[in-house]
Amino acid sequence: MEEIIKYAGCFVCGDQNPEGLRIRFYYDDHRQAVADCEADPKFQGYKGVFHGGLAATLLDEIMVKAVLAERRYAMTAEMSVRFKSAIRVGERLHLIGRVTRRRGRLFETEGEIVTSDGAIRATATGKYLELPEDTRRTML
Repeated sequence: MEEIIKYAGCFVCGDQNPEGLRIRFYYDDHRQAVADCEADPKFQGYKGVFHGGLAATLLDEIMVKAVLAERRYAMTAEMSVRFKSAIRVGERLHLIGRVTRRRGRLFETEGEIVTSDGAIRATATGKYLELPEDTRRTML
């Protein structure tokens, strides 16, 4: 597997953000974005439960990484999350993201958070808009 590009200061993938999650993302043989991480107790919402906002953040990141796996740079335009069951703090999580459709500059995606025993904890769909070249140069 090949590592997907990261941004040094990014909260999720940045390796130079001291407050960040520092998750490494890869694309697999099917050009899906994948990553593994742990539901860190410091991101607890209710007692023993990983905060839903952080779960949504992980889904957003895995879906945009799926676009990056196609060597395209994009930003979130729309996202919908469905929580199937609580993510417990301390659980090992596997993230999967894929592009399901492309129409011009718009990428439609799907993402999943799966536990080590195969339980799907949350899913998402998203729309990501490819950045114009001048915006991309400014942001990167």
